[in-house]
Amino acid sequence: MSTAPESAAASSKSVQAFKNCWSCRVISGGGLILSGAYVFSAARRVMRQGASTSMGTVAQITFAACLAAWGLVIITDPVGKAQRKTT
Repeated sequence: MSTAPESAAASSKSVQAFKNCWSCRVISGGGLILSGAYVFSAARRVMRQGASTSMGTVAQITFAACLAAWGLVIITDPVGKAQRKTT
């Protein structure tokens, strides 16, 4: 029963370390951006071959944009950077 608080503390430390680790954010965010580029290039390859644009191709392009946006969010780390206005 005593391991539950210790495991919660360990997981919060790892989350905090990820938020403070610039190289971790660059590697994971860059990987997501490159994954988005790969998915987008696969969708473009199908369109270049002369196939008509289907819902699957549109879904691939949308998914690629979401992956790239997620990577940018991880790199920029907007959580905790906004400061409250004090009156």
